[in-house]
Amino acid sequence: YLSFNHTEILLGNMSSDFIKGKKKFDYPLGIQNGIALHRMIDAFTDEHQATAQAKVFFKPSVGLYAGAFLDVVYDHFLANDKNQFPTDTHLQNFASNTYEQLQLHKDVLPLKLQQMLPYMQAQNWLYNYQFNWGIQKSFEGVVRRAAYLNNSNEAFEAFEKNYNALHNCYNLFFDDVKKVAFQQIQLY
Repeated sequence: YLSFNHTEILLGNMSSDFIKGKKKFDYPLGIQNGIALHRMIDAFTDEHQATAQAKVFFKPSVGLYAGAFLDVVYDHFLANDKNQFPTDTHLQNFASNTYEQLQLHKDVLPLKLQQMLPYMQAQNWLYNYQFNWGIQKSFEGVVRRAAYLNNSNEAFEAFEKNYNALHNCYNLFFDDVKKVAFQQIQLY
């Protein structure tokens, strides 16, 4: 969402977690900018006061993975944010357009993202983030990719138990990150 309809920025933003270090220079400049944007957003998110407050709810159950779970939680609240997606149709159109762009350019995506894309699209992850069950599935995915976690049950319980407080953290955070990301894109 924070790629602001720039295709190459989107490709880099979505690919960033699969591209380590100097490997980003193997990609065209626009995609490199998307990778840089994603990394800047991650750093900004980690340093934001609202994120520090929200991580407290997850640390007892998932320790250092609290940030990964919180990223999913922020995606949930974004999908439900009527300022960003006024109607269900807006969210569905956003998800469909994102999948379309990724499919059109899948040959430049990292192999792991190429392999994940059919599942992401078939299960409509971006759209289903709005539902608690979609978040539960995403939490399970975080656990599958984590080295030291066995299940996501406690994290999901923390999400449900602290839902309103987490929503407040999102509200304190999102306008700030959106503004910073938009300013960064203007520099490219």
